[in-house]
Amino acid sequence: MRLATIGTSKITDSFLQAVKKSGRFDYAGAYSRTEEKARSFTEKHHGSTWFTSLEALAASRDVDVVYVASPNGLHFKQVKQMLSGGKHVICEKPVFVTRREFDEAFELAEQNHVFLFEAIRNIQTPVFHRLKKELPRAGRLRSAILKQIQYSSRYDQFLSGHMTNIFSPEFAGGALEDLGVYPIYVAVALFGTPQEATYFPVRLSNGIDGSGTLVLRYDGLICTVLFSKIAHSESPSEIHGEKGTLSINSASDIARLEWTDAHTKETKLLAEHVSDNDKLYEIHHFADILEQNDRAEYRQLRDLSRSVLQIVETVRKENGIIFPNDRN
Repeated sequence: MRLATIGTSKITDSFLQAVKKSGRFDYAGAYSRTEEKARSFTEKHHGSTWFTSLEALAASRDVDVVYVASPNGLHFKQVKQMLSGGKHVICEKPVFVTRREFDEAFELAEQNHVFLFEAIRNIQTPVFHRLKKELPRAGRLRSAILKQIQYSSRYDQFLSGHMTNIFSPEFAGGALEDLGVYPIYVAVALFGTPQEATYFPVRLSNGIDGSGTLVLRYDGLICTVLFSKIAHSESPSEIHGEKGTLSINSASDIARLEWTDAHTKETKLLAEHVSDNDKLYEIHHFADILEQNDRAEYRQLRDLSRSVLQIVETVRKENGIIFPNDRN
């Protein structure tokens, strides 16, 4: 299958490095608004053609799959255009800003007999799969603290008066959209959709959330989700059960899993996997679904994505964080 990209940032670089390592897709080329950037990025990754028109990319017979890594607020329009052109789409998280966008895009994918995926790498790693398998070891779950606290260098730009996409309401930025989805995905993938979600954002001068605390309530379990782009922490995330605690090094780059027995207080390493690029696992997963036409697995991923979006959209709007996509 031949893959093209929308977006020329570091995240697209990283994705294409994983694509090359996987051997599952052939790189066709990049789209950018400027020919110089589109050509340069395509040649850097040994593609054969480049695009300065989304219409030309959507209509191209040389492309089967499009990876979208543009600013969040642009995802819906660009994804729809690619789906209408009969392209499978892999869209970076958060896939969309509203459930209305989500439902419309996935219906369009069905109508055009193509697949639409949200690229969320953390739940595809081997250590996360081991965590899910080990969850019963902890006994009845009582609490969890899931974190993604990562200082952004772009915050320095914001403080100096330069608006960047990830801190911009216009492009659906903020900590919840950009970082919060990682630990929320972990929570929903492990515990299911919560009975209640309450968000306490820390607002910046332009009204966007620079950090926040999200409380997810389940039957007998409270999950606290912490995320920030204006602070930093290396402390692990933990899941506390009556028999012990499972901890992971990070909610996004899940590479280490430990178990601490509640009675003996002994800690044991259960799994560790160091990868220079963990996007490799999601690429293999998406390629398998495409090649095998695995509709059942596809629907599971779709439903998980929608559950996460439901939480994010609901708590965001409850706190008055409104984007242009909400009004369109």
